[in-house]
Amino acid sequence: MAREKDKMRSDYALYTVAIIFFIITGIVLAYETKPVELWAITTTVLGLFFIGLGYTQRPKAKVQTAAATPPTPPSIQPAPPPPPTITGTVEEKVVETAVPAGTPLTEIKGIGEKRSEKLKALGINNVEELAKASAKELASKLKISPKITQRWIENAKKLTEKS
Repeated sequence: MAREKDKMRSDYALYTVAIIFFIITGIVLAYETKPVELWAITTTVLGLFFIGLGYTQRPKAKVQTAAATPPTPPSIQPAPPPPPTITGTVEEKVVETAVPAGTPLTEIKGIGEKRSEKLKALGINNVEELAKASAKELASKLKISPKITQRWIENAKKLTEKS
């Protein structure tokens, strides 16, 4: 930690160079009566360049990580669906297929593997459980916008209706 405080930030140095360019350009233009010359435009552009370069060198914001929450015990998974049953005679066969239980969270647009793992840590293991969740509570626990969680829940409800 002490090393980070002792390091000189290069973005400040680049901002300083940009300000020097702007001051020189301003002073000379204040005393010049002739039209603007190429060097004045060049120093202005260099000043803007150094501001942009300083902006790219700024330190990244540190993300505060939440205190590790104890893992929740795994919820009891429903029994696997029975295998498809075949009914009817040899001439006609009717196959009943069960709806896949426990549709994975990654089926929802905007939820990838990382977000799926975070949701599972909160006890939401599949789309059906997500459809029953509260958008506000979920947003506060994940520290994201409630609009996003509301969209996930709406998509989850649509998927469960299709099933």
